[in-house]
Amino acid sequence: MKKFYLALTLSFATVALFNLYKIIFTNHDYQQKYEEKTTTIVKSLSTPRGRILDCKGRVLVDNVGIKGVVYRKMNNIKKEEELDIAYELAKYLEIKQTLSENELKKFWLNKYPEEGEALITLEEKELLEKRKLTTNDLYLLKLDRITELQLSAFTELDKKAAYIYQLMNNGYSSEAKIIKLEVSEEEYARVLEASLPGVTNEMYFKRTYPYGNSLKSLFGSIGSIPEEEKQTYLDLGYALNDTVGISYLEKQYEEYLKGEKDIYKVNKDGTLELIKEGKKGNDLVLSIDIDMQLGIEAILKEEIKKGKELLNTEYYNGSYVVIGDLEGKLKAMVGLKYLGNDTYKNVETDLVNASFTMGSVVKGASMAMAYQNNLIEVGKKIKDSCVKLYLVPEKCSYKNLGIIDDITALKTSSNYYQFLLAIKLAGYQYTRNMKMNITEEPFNIYREAFASFGLGVNTGIDLPNESTGIKGKKIAPDLLLNFSIGQYDTYTPLSLLQYINTIYNNGVRYNLRLASHIEDENKKTLKIVEKQKLSEFKLNEDYFNRIKEGFYQVVNLGTGSGYVDRKYNAVGKTGTSESLFDSNGDGIGDVETITNSFAMYAPRDNPKYSMVVLSPNVSHYNGKTDFFAYINRYISKAISDYVLENY
Repeated sequence: MKKFYLALTLSFATVALFNLYKIIFTNHDYQQKYEEKTTTIVKSLSTPRGRILDCKGRVLVDNVGIKGVVYRKMNNIKKEEELDIAYELAKYLEIKQTLSENELKKFWLNKYPEEGEALITLEEKELLEKRKLTTNDLYLLKLDRITELQLSAFTELDKKAAYIYQLMNNGYSSEAKIIKLEVSEEEYARVLEASLPGVTNEMYFKRTYPYGNSLKSLFGSIGSIPEEEKQTYLDLGYALNDTVGISYLEKQYEEYLKGEKDIYKVNKDGTLELIKEGKKGNDLVLSIDIDMQLGIEAILKEEIKKGKELLNTEYYNGSYVVIGDLEGKLKAMVGLKYLGNDTYKNVETDLVNASFTMGSVVKGASMAMAYQNNLIEVGKKIKDSCVKLYLVPEKCSYKNLGIIDDITALKTSSNYYQFLLAIKLAGYQYTRNMKMNITEEPFNIYREAFASFGLGVNTGIDLPNESTGIKGKKIAPDLLLNFSIGQYDTYTPLSLLQYINTIYNNGVRYNLRLASHIEDENKKTLKIVEKQKLSEFKLNEDYFNRIKEGFYQVVNLGTGSGYVDRKYNAVGKTGTSESLFDSNGDGIGDVETITNSFAMYAPRDNPKYSMVVLSPNVSHYNGKTDFFAYINRYISKAISDYVLENY
């Protein structure tokens, strides 16, 4: 029996010693885990995003820090304590915003909960218990029964506190709530001195643009995470109150531009203790040359102003210019709309999103398709004329161009030559007043060829949501002829630049791009935005040389004479198209206007730059005169002189 008691005593002693060991030696681990679970970790309100620079390192988009007052809800804080904080902040901050009557009523219920309960009858409370009314029903009844007299007792301080209290409780409980940005030094100091629970003074960083509105629309915007993308950003580790790039370059390069926020521990007194320092975002370096950009803008403003003084230009209100190299790097992107009184609006995003009927400028792609499909007898001479299809008005070149072949058809911009090729593609030989049964197949052949040059498809530019233009839906013989001369589908100015580049590169299509590379704050390159081959139009080099020769003759001897000084040996093509302009803003085109386009590269053998100039609505047919203003020619000459002489 003694042995039993001895064994029992030893067992109890062993258990006691084990528990003592746990208390002495492992309490630290338990304490640490407890602290981890009860410690609140927060991030700074904002951190500097990476800058956007031009090709020579000049800052196009920067950050500026502004002082702000921020509130973070502490664990287990009571409503009464938050009301006190709101009133304290109302004493220190200048607040001009006001709440609606309904929002003031909600604040009244938070401030006077007992008086609010008194607005509900015993019968209504019984109906709540019987589940015939909900708590929300009673809340709405309370709001409805608060009188104007009760609200009139609110002072200006009460109203300021109400607005601040609403800000403190907007959104998710864990989010940092911005109470006021751009606070004065006095406000900043008074809030700091007050040491209010959960209230901190912090820097908020916003974008600044040293060159004003130039390219600003293409840089894009930053803001709150869009509702439809919240889950995507959460999966990437973002907080819902983070600021992100929401359009154009800011959105496209968000993963590089975003910085890392400071991380703080919230102490028991509400102060913040830095535990990990953040990091500014990486810089985005563009291929854009801001000097070239600004120079072109100045020239374009002057030429637009001159153009508006010419006859028949009442519907003309601006032009577009794109400059790049022959491998897709963009050097300048200018879009200006004239608002009158020497005022202009930058509309560079139109280069990406707006599409136009381009006209004969696209005939290089039409010829490439025809060569590829053996529709052309190289060098064969024919007489320019008109085409007359059954029940379709006669369709001609802009004038009788005499004897032409495949090269001079480009030089003189013969529509007749292209019409014959389109008819032949559809399986017919032209005879006057002929009938044609047309299917989608010839349209598809044209569109597939055009797409290989960048027309009607994405150019691969490093911007989200690029437009690809509008494809005509109707199928008819005359529309096929229109397509062949660029009078059916619409294309963007950017796609026109890729098209002329692709002709120079013998059918190889490279992506357009604004960005050159990403670099960190130490100028170390983290990523190069590479040239990519998007497609290739398979055609014998001899045929491409004939297209280029035709384009050379366009600029130096043909319809493009005067667009570029002959000393630069440019290669290019002009275009003239007709479209309907909405003159009264009702969404319906009601005036037939003329648009001019021009695409070129120079010099011929070793080109430095390619260029597109587009001027919509330069003339119209509703005037008392048929005067045609050569605005696009004047712009092209002035800008090509400037770029080729200075860069």
